[in-house]
Amino acid sequence: MSTNAGQVTLPFDDLNAKQLKMRKMTSNERVMLWVSRIVVWFIILLTIIPMWFVAEASFNPTNSYFSLSIIPSHPSFYNYSYLFHHTQFMLWVRNSLIVGLGIGFGQVLITAGSAFAFSRMRFWGRKYGLMTLIILQMFPNFLALPAIYIGLSKLNAINDLWSYMLVLLGGSAFNIWLLKRYFDTVPKELDEAALMDGANSWQRFTRIILPLSLPMLVVIFIFTLMGAFGEYILAGTILQTPGNYTLGLGMYGLISGQYAKNWGEFAAAALLSAIPLTVIFGLLQRFIARGLVAGSVKG
Repeated sequence: MSTNAGQVTLPFDDLNAKQLKMRKMTSNERVMLWVSRIVVWFIILLTIIPMWFVAEASFNPTNSYFSLSIIPSHPSFYNYSYLFHHTQFMLWVRNSLIVGLGIGFGQVLITAGSAFAFSRMRFWGRKYGLMTLIILQMFPNFLALPAIYIGLSKLNAINDLWSYMLVLLGGSAFNIWLLKRYFDTVPKELDEAALMDGANSWQRFTRIILPLSLPMLVVIFIFTLMGAFGEYILAGTILQTPGNYTLGLGMYGLISGQYAKNWGEFAAAALLSAIPLTVIFGLLQRFIARGLVAGSVKG
């Protein structure tokens, strides 16, 4: 703030903020504001409705997935009790957490190293290598199921949780491309300054690039974790005994019987399985918010 002949001059940012606050919205701006609010609340309502039916079914002892009443007439915790005492739900949760966390950290390590190589190093095949990986990953996973099954069976690795994790680690081409684009926005002057100080490639990677890329790495981790929790096709092919089931595979078994459609237990399991992801998402949300917009602005 400065004064000139008794006149007070506001700083540029404060002046702009005061002008924006004093300016009244036009009628068109008010209309757009209310339209956007209505759209947002409509989307929220569409999201809440199916979640409410799942919650209603989990407390409905009649084992009915859909009911005309918004609130069950005789709500109880029978479905939750059945889930914990007559199924291996906690074992499925443990297996899913092992797979999800293992794949998440593994994908972060593989993705970060590969993206750094494609972004900062010069080698033969660099120009078309990543493009080739992305094109190959565009094909659905079920097209490779026969090859995966035959390969694992020859290695005696069928029905093994670690072999299942190894297969899931292969689908990282899109994450590499996403992180490579972010690495490209990191100023190369930082690398040049580090080289002048005698830093090698590993030091530039661990001390400069990785700390600046933490929000994007968290986004890759949480999306990989969510994908591992919901994956079913590969799990149904590789994992064959209930002791190795993940949540997706175990929950499908609750409703896959010809005469036993345990929709109540399935709904209870769906609600409980969302708790670990919700906790992790809540703890990392500040990094996720920054990571989702990272790389949108050059520099």
